[in-house]
Amino acid sequence: MKLCLFQGTFNPIHNAHLKICEYAKKHFDFDKIILIPAARPPHKSFDETLSSHRLNMAQIAAENIDYIEVSDIEFQRDELSYTVPTVEEIYEKYPVDGMINFIIGTDAFKNIESWYESEKLKNMVDFVLFVREDIESLKDDETYLLKLKEKGYNYKMMKMPFYDISSTQIRKNIHNSVPIKSLVPYGVEKYIDKYGLYK
Repeated sequence: MKLCLFQGTFNPIHNAHLKICEYAKKHFDFDKIILIPAARPPHKSFDETLSSHRLNMAQIAAENIDYIEVSDIEFQRDELSYTVPTVEEIYEKYPVDGMINFIIGTDAFKNIESWYESEKLKNMVDFVLFVREDIESLKDDETYLLKLKEKGYNYKMMKMPFYDISSTQIRKNIHNSVPIKSLVPYGVEKYIDKYGLYK
């Protein structure tokens, strides 16, 4: 199985996340993309009361997409949601062909050396990068990305359009009573409204 992981806070999951999955599936021919909401993300402050909602929204967003599976693997552990133990467990659970691929934004990838056991992680996955900023700012980072490759952090770039959608902006819109209809799947919008999230 040609497998790809997409781990994130997904607070909330939105249309750009799904576009990234769609592009990755189409251009790299992955058999399955596993969305992994981080239960307790180590690099971000988080509201633990929202954790189960984030998982539920990811499941709603992916329910009609046959190549996407949503995993609660990090909700089964009590510790912070570090990537290395998650990837180790995925290798044990799935018949993976070659290396697991790992979708990550260019902004997070630039800080990959600060991640828990990053020296181990770089030998466990091939990174699949998507642009989290405009192209001009990315050009400034090309040299640094190449240096990471020289250190053994193998990656390929998704040459997809930049979608200017962020979970932060969605939360701000909701707080300010600005519609989010074009930013999230219909089911996610209804779920947020039902539970009064991000008010």
